[in-house]
Amino acid sequence: MMSPAQRDQAADILMKAETECVQATLLSETFPHIQIEDSYAISSIVAQRKIALGAKLIGHKVGLTSKAMQASSKIDEPDYGHLLDNMLIADGAKVPHNRFCKPRVEVELAFVLGQALKGPGIGLIDVLRATEYVVPALEIVDARLVDQRKIFDTVADNGAASGLVLGGRPIKPSDVDLRWVSALMYRNSDIEETGVAAGVLGHPALGVAWLANKLGQHGVSLDEGHVVLSGSFTRVVFAQKGDTLFGDFGPLGSVCVQFV
Repeated sequence: MMSPAQRDQAADILMKAETECVQATLLSETFPHIQIEDSYAISSIVAQRKIALGAKLIGHKVGLTSKAMQASSKIDEPDYGHLLDNMLIADGAKVPHNRFCKPRVEVELAFVLGQALKGPGIGLIDVLRATEYVVPALEIVDARLVDQRKIFDTVADNGAASGLVLGGRPIKPSDVDLRWVSALMYRNSDIEETGVAAGVLGHPALGVAWLANKLGQHGVSLDEGHVVLSGSFTRVVFAQKGDTLFGDFGPLGSVCVQFV
């Protein structure tokens, strides 16, 4: 385990990397005795520092919930991170590429909660009952640490969460079989990835259930009105300067962002 001073030092490293948009050395190399409890503590320290500076917590993201994402990251267990209001990006907006270290984009479904959820014991039906609506989303992920990360690095780095774009057509979870929601991920005019939401643990709502139960272990709930990103059901698509990333969710509409 790491000492409180070492956790603060790790948080300093992550915040410096984000501010300067330069990836830092892996925390698992700098602190070889790091444990998963340390990683979640570091992520919380960074989030609380940002909240103290004026940011607002608006929800959480679940990551590495699909086989596609686990294979591409070489990490075989889910993780989670915090979503803050300064991560929100308008659908169709232009964002500076140099705002990020190494931006990548994922297609996901965002669950907006009409009721709070608190584990343990949260299941699929609980999530569907508590969800006000589901909406297409793009998540911009941006690793503040160099590649070949371990789960410790990914968790400490807030699950690489960096930006959130909501768009398309909101739907009630009872209006469609969420397992079969599909998406085409375009980079400019080329389809780079395709997938269906069942790739997330068999049902995207199970990603939300996993998160509620994980947070419940620490006495934390998913609050009414919060946004929960349930996890990507395709591999990430790298974004270069000038690229437009476009997620086509068919009947649910589309969502896009441009890097300039």
